Amino acid sequence: MKLFDIDSPLMQGLGKLADLMILNLIALICCLPIITVGASITALYYMALKIVRNEEVYIVKGFLKSFKQNFRQATIIWLIQVVVMVILGLDCYIMYFSGGPDPSTLMQVVWLVGAFVAIVTFVFIYPVLSKFDNTIPNTFKNTLLMAVMQLPKVIVMVVLWLIPVAVGILVIQLFPLVVLFGMSLPAVISALMYNKFFKKMEDKMIERAIAAGEIMEEPGAEDEHIFSDTLDPALKDEKKPL
Repeated sequence: MKLFDIDSPLMQGLGKLADLMILNLIALICCLPIITVGASITALYYMALKIVRNEEVYIVKGFLKSFKQNFRQATIIWLIQVVVMVILGLDCYIMYFSGGPDPSTLMQVVWLVGAFVAIVTFVFIYPVLSKFDNTIPNTFKNTLLMAVMQLPKVIVMVVLWLIPVAVGILVIQLFPLVVLFGMSLPAVISALMYNKFFKKMEDKMIERAIAAGEIMEEPGAEDEHIFSDTLDPALKDEKKPL
């Protein structure tokens, strides 16, 4: 096999690199209106999982399809996140910078727990939204359950998102790399971590749908979402040590 053949490892690797660059740039552009951040990140994770699963992908077309499909729910979730972040920020300011009495240990613990739950939920909710169709309350509930089950991986996901921010601020020479890969690379690495777990969830939900007579055979890879009113029964079956 020649080095520059279309099927050579080098060319396939360069193709993946180009996909990540395109995905990162379109995700950044779609985040610029601010209000669309949630829909953009959801579409980013949608395409990241397709890349990890080696499915045939058309980056821009697939991204925009997911962006449009999940826009309403993702935008509402993003606005909820903004409100929660503002409340947590104000609480932090009041406790430590307002000049009032020192906060009690209980208040600090409650704030830290609330901030931790918010962070892990906010990081994991967009991958869940990108793959599973549900109501917004159930999406939050199931995301929290799934995040607890995959907690070490979710913590790594948080760190993955913090690294490009830190690099972009502290090492200005590497800022162009952040622009090209700062979102897509963390999303793809994250998808590598939760892919197996998501696949198990999908298989269980398909089995339930077949048993209930809702579908006659397993849907193919082209299906965009797995539909369910709630994931709780499947989640209980999957609760096992990592």
